[in-house]
Amino acid sequence: MIKFLLWCILLVLCWPLALAALMLYPLVWLLLLPFRLAGIAVSGALELVRAIIFLPARVLRAI
Repeated sequence: MIKFLLWCILLVLCWPLALAALMLYPLVWLLLLPFRLAGIAVSGALELVRAIIFLPARVLRAI
């Protein structure tokens, strides 16, 4: 909601810039998508390593 309000203010102050931002937003989103996917993959790999490291402690705690 805040992004929309800021965009409306930008539309009032400088409408060409607001329209350019509106047109470029999907392109920027598509360009950043591989980085988001890589972040998800790295996060998953780090969670796997963390689970493997803490596995002995969890097994001993269960006993």
